[in-house]
Amino acid sequence: MADAHIDRQALDEVVTFTSDLIRMDTTNKGGGDGVERQAAEYVAERLADVGLEPTLLEKAPDRTNVVARVEGTDPSAPALLLHGHLDVVPAEPADWTVHPFSGEIRDGVVWGRGAIDMKNADAMALAVVRAWARAGVRPRRDVVLAFTADEEDSAAYGSGFLTERHPELFEGCTEGISESGAFTFHADGGLRLYPVAAGERGTGWLKLTATGRAGHGSKVNRANAVSRLAAAVTRIGEHEWPVRLTPTVRAALTELARLHGLDGPGPDATDADVDGLLTKLGPAAKLVEPTVRNSSNPTILEAGYKLNVIPGSATGYVDGRMLPGAEDEFRATLDELTGPDVDWEFHHREVPLQAPVDSPTFATLCESLEHFDPGAHAVPYCMSGGTDAKQFSRLGIEGYGFTPLRLPPGFDYQALFHGVDERVPVDALHFGVRVLDRALLAL
Repeated sequence: MADAHIDRQALDEVVTFTSDLIRMDTTNKGGGDGVERQAAEYVAERLADVGLEPTLLEKAPDRTNVVARVEGTDPSAPALLLHGHLDVVPAEPADWTVHPFSGEIRDGVVWGRGAIDMKNADAMALAVVRAWARAGVRPRRDVVLAFTADEEDSAAYGSGFLTERHPELFEGCTEGISESGAFTFHADGGLRLYPVAAGERGTGWLKLTATGRAGHGSKVNRANAVSRLAAAVTRIGEHEWPVRLTPTVRAALTELARLHGLDGPGPDATDADVDGLLTKLGPAAKLVEPTVRNSSNPTILEAGYKLNVIPGSATGYVDGRMLPGAEDEFRATLDELTGPDVDWEFHHREVPLQAPVDSPTFATLCESLEHFDPGAHAVPYCMSGGTDAKQFSRLGIEGYGFTPLRLPPGFDYQALFHGVDERVPVDALHFGVRVLDRALLAL
């Protein structure tokens, strides 16, 4: 498939758009505190410039989303959703080499918050559809573009709002493409991998409440709420969750084992078998290790108001993640670990996701990567965290993580998500535009 319509202008635009969007401070502080309007208007203007009709939608002032549809050549074909979020997590300028909202381009690299997560992907989408318009190219399927607010918090002002209040904008969409997959992962022996995401663990953020008997700090107290909470949190944090291989993770382990000349996990693989295989995969184990189990990490403790007063209650929060099909086990285990003196509830919960890795769509995504990086290998991948794909799944849309980036050895892509000195190479953006174009037109 030719990509001659991805011209010099498209390559220049993806860099310019990434830099421009970074300079727009769309920090999401959580709890409804965020402003995406400037970035949304910027995106809408560039879509309108090439004849598209973007719609701006808000659940609250300045929490702006943009949706537009590119009409395909086959009206009978199901539509495809291409979505990315406009908000970013906070950044402390004093910690950065380059100001996080400068969008500076230095030595072939674009710097700033959102360079990886995920204004780079927003820029790719804009550059591709604008190139199509200039060349008179249309995809086979309708492509619905969604640029969302609030992904970095609860998505209540973004994809959650869109799917609940405006589902008609996504009519006909059966599959979606978004963030966190298709980046170069350099494994042992010069092996270049591109993990294409076909699953996400579910979100189970928990609130724990311990109750006890309030009293003087100098007195014996066998019903100390702080002690009860601390004990429960310790049990949760130290719990060894058993291995549970989902189809996506099993496929990932099988392919990674093959590429390393190893035997993959058998149908009755034990915890020891899987853990043993991970130790043999070297750096590539990082791609699957977080997703072979559920997890539960304590993150916040709140209790007391005076040092010599034992409070009557104490509260804690745990970041829990659940594999597809493992929620019942997660619930039962938390009941056991918290014990009789600590209650727990979901503070925020989102479903786990799983998309087929034997589908024509997955094969097309892999082929597009390997076409532009011969000798590399695309592999299945399950994300340990979550994306807006969770909300769009409520409309029956299966999600794949696919933000193509060709990265040099030593470039720690995963560490830059929410990290300091977030940045993306210009060459990686050029690669991404070409791959995304090829994939979208082939789908």
